[in-house]
Amino acid sequence: MAIPFDYETLRLIWWLLLGVLLIGFTLTDGYDLGVAALLPFIARTDEERRLAINSIAPTWEGHQVWLILGGGAIFAAWPFVYAISFSGFYLAILLVLAALILRPVAFKYRSKHDDPAWRSRWDWALFVGGFVPALVFGVAVGNVLLGAPFRLDSDLRAFYEGSLLGLFSPFTLLTGLLSVAMVVLHGAGWLALKAEDGVVMDRARRWGKIAALLVIALFAIGGAMVATTNIGYRLEGELDPAGPSNPLWATSVPAAGAWLDNYGRHPWMLLAPILGFLGPILAYVAIAGRKQSLLFVGSALAVVGIISTVGLSMFPFILPSSIDPHSSLMVWNASSSHLTLWIMLVVTLIFLPIVLAYTAWVLKVLFGRVTLDDVRTNLDFY
Repeated sequence: MAIPFDYETLRLIWWLLLGVLLIGFTLTDGYDLGVAALLPFIARTDEERRLAINSIAPTWEGHQVWLILGGGAIFAAWPFVYAISFSGFYLAILLVLAALILRPVAFKYRSKHDDPAWRSRWDWALFVGGFVPALVFGVAVGNVLLGAPFRLDSDLRAFYEGSLLGLFSPFTLLTGLLSVAMVVLHGAGWLALKAEDGVVMDRARRWGKIAALLVIALFAIGGAMVATTNIGYRLEGELDPAGPSNPLWATSVPAAGAWLDNYGRHPWMLLAPILGFLGPILAYVAIAGRKQSLLFVGSALAVVGIISTVGLSMFPFILPSSIDPHSSLMVWNASSSHLTLWIMLVVTLIFLPIVLAYTAWVLKVLFGRVTLDDVRTNLDFY
């Protein structure tokens, strides 16, 4: 059977799907991470903390599906990216996994003992489970923008020459803090929708205001650094979008401000950074006007705008190399084969709607606010 899409189109579709999966993960599990990071600051009594915890407890496990799908998509569609990023960043990935593992353990063990000190320790474990992954994910995105220290030899064997501490620089710490502020804003938006009207919601709104201002400021500073410092890479010469996957066949060079080139060639792409600013502004206005649904919409738009800005700025780059730009991985030179991308697309078209339908059904079943009365009377609550 002939494949109905050419190689170039399938590569482009899988680049888009990778963005959809990253945005899907951040839109869903992002507010779980945000609520966990806010927990020590918005809830002062045990009942208030249980209210916040039970606003995310029924759904956080399902949201992990997006993370697994994203990892699977990188593995199958972009094998060069998977091999280099998962082996080069493995200490950072282990750090994220350790923090994420703390979350279910804290959910389960927190309520096993009435001792306030016991519960306080698990509450801080939940905080770590929310704050650390958000920070490391943001630091990772900063490193992708800067370029990772890897090279390929003539046999396409990858060599990574970085370290865990080398991942942290002023720019990557800024992107890490932007990521934390973004999920905290999203978590505040979720609590505004799910928590009963009271002190927890009020504190979430106050932290949401701070987070919205931080998102605007950090996003603007990050954009200014990308525009004015030596951050960016540019493709030199021609690269066949339908050619074989061999990163060494392309030539790219470091170029200050190159991550802004696409906005000059395709002005419609400016919608992404505009959305990255409008989202937190809308959330801030919604908090002032006590518009709970609008706050969540604003935080969601911020997520979509900021993540889309990174992807559109870098296109067609996926993972540039900072020590050997000749080895940089792009949409046109680092994908799986034409047939593999087609088979994966068929599988995705079958199963992704099921995931979306199940997620929508769960949210519909669990629609409604969590109240302190629920916390006191529902034996199924943590």
